[in-house]
Amino acid sequence: MLFAVHPVDPEPRKVQRIVETLQEGGVIAYPTDTIYGLGCDLMQPKAIERIYRIRHLDPQKALLTLICRDISQVAKYAHQIDNEIFRLMKKNLPGPFTFILRASNQLPKTLKNRKGTIGIRIPDHKISQSILELLDGPMLSASLRSDDDLLEYENDPEEIQAHFGHQLDMVVDGGIGGRTPSAVVDCTGEEAHVIREGAVPLRF
Repeated sequence: MLFAVHPVDPEPRKVQRIVETLQEGGVIAYPTDTIYGLGCDLMQPKAIERIYRIRHLDPQKALLTLICRDISQVAKYAHQIDNEIFRLMKKNLPGPFTFILRASNQLPKTLKNRKGTIGIRIPDHKISQSILELLDGPMLSASLRSDDDLLEYENDPEEIQAHFGHQLDMVVDGGIGGRTPSAVVDCTGEEAHVIREGAVPLRF
């Protein structure tokens, strides 16, 4: 189902419907400040399994991402964020960055990969933020790509509906999205380093 939402001033009743879909175990496509993603409620294990199937991901190897409302929410699911990493995240978030952190024991077992890591994002996007404020918890997210890895990321909601709609409960239409994914910053070693560049450079 294609579900249009205003990208700058999301309608509260529409955001409520999106959140109800997530809380009922639904999987959605939704816009962020970079690309469209697949999302579900972190507390819905069957929905998480659906994302694995849709993206053909191995749970032991996949690095999925938590989409969080703010850094205080991140702290529950990441293991001991030191002061330097905290300052780095605070300087760059909300924004188009994914920070790879050590996962805490609060993370659902279905998300624990062999490395014990999790990606963390706080998108600077009105629709994403409105969903998170009402959901009162993180979304689990994966990038939305065609099965043909040679193709770019899907950025047109109508095309996403055509290609993936039969596998999703809702495609949140916030207009044409971007094609450049977030930068990825590995914070699991002694020093943070960028392992994938994005549209915006990381501010140290």
